[in-house]
Amino acid sequence: MDPITQGVLGASVPQAFAAKKHIVAATVFGALAGMSPDLDNLIRSGTDPLLRMEYHRQFTHSLVFIPVGALICALLFYFLFSRRWQISFKYTYLYCFLGYATHGLLDACTSFGTQLLWPFTNERFAFNTISIIDPLFTLPLLVLVILCVIKKSARFAQVALCWVLIYQGLGFYQHQRVMGIGSQLAEQRQHIPVRMEAKPSFGNLLLWKVIYEIEDGYHTDAVRAARDVTIYPGDFVPKLDIDSDLPWLDKDSQQARDIQRFGWFSKGYLALDPSNPLRITDMRYSMVPNESQGMWSIWVDPAAAKGDHVTMKQDRDTSASRRAKLMLMLQGNDLESDLSPKL
Repeated sequence: MDPITQGVLGASVPQAFAAKKHIVAATVFGALAGMSPDLDNLIRSGTDPLLRMEYHRQFTHSLVFIPVGALICALLFYFLFSRRWQISFKYTYLYCFLGYATHGLLDACTSFGTQLLWPFTNERFAFNTISIIDPLFTLPLLVLVILCVIKKSARFAQVALCWVLIYQGLGFYQHQRVMGIGSQLAEQRQHIPVRMEAKPSFGNLLLWKVIYEIEDGYHTDAVRAARDVTIYPGDFVPKLDIDSDLPWLDKDSQQARDIQRFGWFSKGYLALDPSNPLRITDMRYSMVPNESQGMWSIWVDPAAAKGDHVTMKQDRDTSASRRAKLMLMLQGNDLESDLSPKL
């Protein structure tokens, strides 16, 4: 999730348990501790573009690291603020622990993937119940956290936690509903999916991307899961086949290893861009949910040396036409006269 959401959620949990005299300290410690796991973004390399991808949402987001991360935050904050706020180390650590503990769990509710059980497994958990940025989730939290500070009352924070549970419950319900719709779509096409995922589109729980894998490729569709369901059929894209798509690739080269790393990150949802045979896309994400154009990709180079890394690029086309298309989908409007059958 974005830093603001991580901060306000990190603040709301210790606020809900804090005494009136500790409300401000609980807010500051919880917010800062709640954002601190994302300091792993600083782990990066000027030559290896996939290093940051491997370490982001790794050890700092793991459940077993929560006591350690909270301790680091508590030692720093106690040194800086204990005299000013007359607070003991015990409560400093408690508020940091509660704030820090929210971060990985919230990230795991998105679709990006979080290594909650590192170092026991490098599996990336993604529950797909909320978009990586969702103002409808964040703004009520922010208002309630601010009111808690102004009124010095933990009741506002307790209401905030109720809002978190309600919204996540709605996300879970919508996810299960859309997965069922995706299964119906596959059945109508006489497909037996190898696997399927449903992900909320940017900033809402109404419009979802459904992607499912069959033997030779991936189908993407958009589903508007309101009272009436609207389907926006998408694309079929063949899977990446390194032997046939990149016959020139040296299997012992760094580029080949980087493709494997990118495949781990993307859970194997890799496809070659039909318009560019050197671009490999993570099929799971797209600005417009029924499209196959990814939001990030790696680029290979037949002329690269054996030890050269791939290039990684962001592919976020946010042009006016694409934003307009997304808005039409959110409103449930037809993109073409025969494009959006109702279920």
